[in-house]
Amino acid sequence: MNLIEIFQGFQTQEQAVDYLEGVRWRGKTVCPYCKSSKVCRHASGDRAGIRWQCEECHRAFSVTVGTIFHGTHIPLRNWFLVLGLMLNAKKSASSYQIARDLDMRRATVWSMMHRIRDAMAKDTFQSELLYGIVEADETYIGGKLRKGNRRNGDDDKPNKRGRGTKKTPVVGVMERGGRVVAKPFDRRKLTSKGLKNFIARFVDMEASVLMTDEYSGYNGMEKVIEHATVNHSFEYSNGIIHTNSIEGFWAIVKRAWYGQHHHYSVKYMGLYISEACFKFNNRKTPVSLESALGIMVGA
Repeated sequence: MNLIEIFQGFQTQEQAVDYLEGVRWRGKTVCPYCKSSKVCRHASGDRAGIRWQCEECHRAFSVTVGTIFHGTHIPLRNWFLVLGLMLNAKKSASSYQIARDLDMRRATVWSMMHRIRDAMAKDTFQSELLYGIVEADETYIGGKLRKGNRRNGDDDKPNKRGRGTKKTPVVGVMERGGRVVAKPFDRRKLTSKGLKNFIARFVDMEASVLMTDEYSGYNGMEKVIEHATVNHSFEYSNGIIHTNSIEGFWAIVKRAWYGQHHHYSVKYMGLYISEACFKFNNRKTPVSLESALGIMVGA
């Protein structure tokens, strides 16, 4: 996404509003409250020309109603620039960095980025079911450094690796060569039943072959889906049976954690994971401003 084109193409708020209206309504304005197409331009007030009036429910509205931009006092061009900076950063970008780039308050940028991530999450979770060869795996994010943080006087025992760690589990499923869906998982639900429900929600069970490691949580999966496992104690792969693709995605997630964010709370972890999923799923066809805004406004 070309940031120079965004900066030069939207010199006024009106230009940005006109563009967003074209993306959302495609020339046929609809009231976001009652869905009526009997609308006209609002003729009074200092915002005349960018607001609309519904002739059915008699409510005034703008193109931002019901979208992530609803109620914002930030110019739409700034929103477009934040979106562009996020999408251009393969390993994510911190709110501190974007705030410096755009000369904005860090707290404001942080809130804007979370709204954008929320729209990315909805797009990821509402997509079609995964199918074909599908890999499932878990990773663990957060916690202290494995070797402790002795520079700050923290001599606690190092964090364990793998499933014995106190970090937050994240479970994902991926079409081999295709899309990925991932989300933080309650450790108490990291069981056969919990994993089976998660996989059934996002995978076409009849049109897929599931590849996993030998974690006991995947026991019994062969009863509901064709299932093959690889024993990582002896090998990384056995022909086409491996989980290397989704492990590559985990590497991207963790590079964003260590290299950009350094920390995010469990409360917001799902939003950061959704951002990584969205960008990974669009890696083959760069997202244009128009298509990205279409997702942001639910067009």
